[in-house]
Amino acid sequence: MKYKDWVSEWLECCVKPSAKTRTYLKYRQIAQDRLLPALGEYELSDLTAGVLQRFTRSLAEEDLAANTVNTFLSVLKSSLRRAVALGVTDRESASAIVRPKLRERKIECLSKDEQRKLEAYLLKRKPSKRFGILLCLYTGLRVGELLALQWEDVDLKKGVLSVTKTCRDGWQNGKYRKIVESPKTAYSQRVIPVPASVLSRLKELRKACGGSYVIGGKGDCGAEVRSYQRLFEALLKKLRLPHRGFHSLRHTFATRALECGMDVKTLSEILGHADAGVTLRRYAHSMIEHKRRMMNRVGKLLS
Repeated sequence: MKYKDWVSEWLECCVKPSAKTRTYLKYRQIAQDRLLPALGEYELSDLTAGVLQRFTRSLAEEDLAANTVNTFLSVLKSSLRRAVALGVTDRESASAIVRPKLRERKIECLSKDEQRKLEAYLLKRKPSKRFGILLCLYTGLRVGELLALQWEDVDLKKGVLSVTKTCRDGWQNGKYRKIVESPKTAYSQRVIPVPASVLSRLKELRKACGGSYVIGGKGDCGAEVRSYQRLFEALLKKLRLPHRGFHSLRHTFATRALECGMDVKTLSEILGHADAGVTLRRYAHSMIEHKRRMMNRVGKLLS
């Protein structure tokens, strides 16, 4: 059996019934875009360690993010291991792959001056759908979590919001629409205290908002992910700020939190990371100011 035929069967019979729709669609896209063009015409028995290692090397040469390469390889390995488990082939060589040494890409966040300029623009205007940008800057929400947030998830008296779902844009019942679903992991479900200065603006937005979603859109389904990302990009252009992805707001929040002295364990829980180690690895470079303050404290002992 050719690898392209097996992948099609694996996706439909193994992945689709057991995984979330989002995971299935992601795996299918990876297979179509990456695995099949390079390996699809091979017979399963011909996918030797050498063939797979050359494919791995080709990914490393594309200067892709480390997480991206690892995701591609994980899907490849999973498909081949299942083929062995079901007796479709008698062996797989994916376990012999030597993963390339990849550098993590530098985390992009707004500088303090860029953040001040963005905030000044947002605060001069009455709270509107753009308020979500400010909310992400001070809670670290992902864009999908922000746009899935409903007023029933917000306790204005206690000053907290509950992250219980996320959303994405995708095809459903023949239409391209906003799809709300449960978070990818259990750690993503969390309660986040809202800073008092932001909470007052959130209360203003609640009075002006008539829909069920915190960030409104057409009808009562809230804003869609791509349209909101474009809104952010347009705002940066209007303010003559460098282009950044929407996720840079989350990175900016994490960086400012560390600079303010927030402990990594607390930050990890607010961001919804599996453990503090993930936060440390991702934002270690952002801790230089905190490290400097701590070292200066130690240095005072000299006098």
